[in-house]
Amino acid sequence: MRDATQVLYSPAPAMWLKPIPRTELAPPPHYACPVYRTGERRGTLSTTGHSTNFVLDIRVPTSREKEHWICRGVALLASLAVG
Repeated sequence: MRDATQVLYSPAPAMWLKPIPRTELAPPPHYACPVYRTGERRGTLSTTGHSTNFVLDIRVPTSREKEHWICRGVALLASLAVG
């Protein structure tokens, strides 16, 4: 069994994106995990100021501080095939 620090890519579970009004959103502690189209995490800036590679943030429930995930570079990638 490999140590968790040796895992570069791990499959994410299937997610259902259900839009709700922000006023109804009362999230538990979470990490706003960025979703990118590719693993490069870069793209050209559009006129809105966002990278063309960035898709959205997904709120991932966690008991850890967001800095824990940021320091590890945790992100979701839309381009990896499920193997």
